[in-house]
Amino acid sequence: MKEYAVEVNDVTMRFNLAREKVDSLKEYFVRNIKKNNIRDEFYAVKNATFKIEKGDSFAILGSNGSGKSTLLKMIAGIYKPTSGNIVVRGTIAPMIELGAGFDSDLTAAENVFLNGAVLGYSRTYMQEYFNSIIEFAELWEFVDVPVKNFSSGMKARLGFSIATAVDPDILIVDEILSVGDAKFRKKCEQRMDEMKAKGTTLILVSHSMDQVLQTCNKAMWINKGDMMCIGDVKEVCKQYQSTV
Repeated sequence: MKEYAVEVNDVTMRFNLAREKVDSLKEYFVRNIKKNNIRDEFYAVKNATFKIEKGDSFAILGSNGSGKSTLLKMIAGIYKPTSGNIVVRGTIAPMIELGAGFDSDLTAAENVFLNGAVLGYSRTYMQEYFNSIIEFAELWEFVDVPVKNFSSGMKARLGFSIATAVDPDILIVDEILSVGDAKFRKKCEQRMDEMKAKGTTLILVSHSMDQVLQTCNKAMWINKGDMMCIGDVKEVCKQYQSTV
């Protein structure tokens, strides 16, 4: 019997976009009372249903604005779906936005423990992994430097190192590795391969077809919130590339 790490059941995410500028909280309430605050409804994801098996490497493909990141944020629990439900089995380490979870005024060392706490790990647990996290991120020279002084590549290295050091059941990676240098991307790919070998479920968003084909065995294509196809990664990539 198949075991699923993630089940997405008829999920829709709707956002309300105000069409009129409101300059104050008072004006907002006045307009709502008068019912003349016009809104547009935007559906980022529409009636999505799919399952990701435990241990699978699953890619989500689509152009910018197609709903990929919104879908990942719902799986990670950052967004609550407007309708439908998502079942997640296991711990999640999400790498969805560069620098998310970091306090820019804290040092790299302090952010290691902050991120560990956010992921549900104790200080003692994070101390055990601290040296390997900084070593993998290649940041010993900057361990006591505030993260606000880091480049985007340094933030990505620290974030990835923290997320993958704690052996999550599910790792979510959203395009964040594109900001690193080629050498570090190779290290990240090797780390992801090691995690997959241990049974970690990987959910990846990337515009690099080579990375998707090399890393994943299943894929889904989403376009303007609509699921277009899902299945073997080679077939899905072929269908997606035929439209771009």
